[in-house]
Amino acid sequence: MAGKASIVFAHGLWADGSCFAKLIPALQAEGREVFASQHGLDSLEGDVACVTRAINHVPGPVVLVGHSYGGTLITKAGVHDRVGALVYICALAPDDDETSTQHLGAFPASPVFDHLEVADNRIYLKESGIGHFCGDLSQEEQKVVLATATAPVADLFDQQVPGNAWRQKPSWFIVGTQDRTVNPDRERASAERMKATTVSLDSSHVPMLSQPDAVLDVIRNAAKTLD
Repeated sequence: MAGKASIVFAHGLWADGSCFAKLIPALQAEGREVFASQHGLDSLEGDVACVTRAINHVPGPVVLVGHSYGGTLITKAGVHDRVGALVYICALAPDDDETSTQHLGAFPASPVFDHLEVADNRIYLKESGIGHFCGDLSQEEQKVVLATATAPVADLFDQQVPGNAWRQKPSWFIVGTQDRTVNPDRERASAERMKATTVSLDSSHVPMLSQPDAVLDVIRNAAKTLD
């Protein structure tokens, strides 16, 4: 694997590392070291630390890939000196003076927010909202997504830690034009602000599951800049 950039994935809310399962084998087959952070959504500081440990675990230059809230994590953890490129998948990308809530709140709320419930200080996605999260997947796949959904602590999006990697490092951004979880206008504005190489896909919030080949192409293009 000498000379190949490694790939580290950071998942978002109502997900775990398995949401990248359609990407990981292809990248491994190309001789890349791949590792997915498995963070618990207990605190922003703890989740960033978990992504940082994942970066430390792999060799060489690193492409850091974040989906949804994972974009907040790669923005913070991506200041690591071995991270050379950032890939945002339908993701948040707050600036230093923004929490995730403030970042999202600059644009109209998406439909998924009408399908949440709080229990045990965690925010759960209701079954009625799964179509807004991953409606372009089969019914069987949607059920798997719901069953593996990691629920965040209720105030997670109001927490803040320092760090902004996209102001320092080259970025790629995948916009899901049919995203009903993160407003596509929010995604486009983020991509423009960070001057990212931008790819728009006719997808829900989870293009890594509905259009994995297109997402792989973006990750490969980012990785080639580091090989």
